Amino acid sequence: MSSETNLDQTAEPLSKSRLRMWLGLLKASSLIEDEIRRRLRSELDWTLPRFDVMSALARRPEGLKMSEISKMLRVSNGNITGIVDRLTQEGLALRVALPQDRRANMVQLTPKGEEVFAEHAATHEAWIDEILGELNAGDIESMTAQLDHLAKFLENQD
Repeated sequence: MSSETNLDQTAEPLSKSRLRMWLGLLKASSLIEDEIRRRLRSELDWTLPRFDVMSALARRPEGLKMSEISKMLRVSNGNITGIVDRLTQEGLALRVALPQDRRANMVQLTPKGEEVFAEHAATHEAWIDEILGELNAGDIESMTAQLDHLAKFLENQD
């Protein structure tokens, strides 16, 4: 029996490797998200869903419909409504009625909301930099390329 045959017989099936990789992605993502949630709560008295909604609105200064926010963040309209209600009450966002559809509103950040989000986004970026600080430029480039490839493959499966 050749050593090549021996290696093939003891090698783990690719399906097991894929499963282990997926579990690793979930674990890494969960650990990062848990730490960001903890820091948002303890250092900024904020929540990740609020941060995510404000982030979506910051990327679209002309505003977004509630359904667009829900779709972008992959959460229900009900979840978004509660967050937008609170942001509006705090003067961080506003609803603008659409003349062509009185049932729909565009949601936009107010100048105060833009300012608060800019501060939070800078803090968030610093946290991510710290959390992933052990990764060098080569690690980041390689992982980013692989994750982009994976996302493109998965998006094309629809």
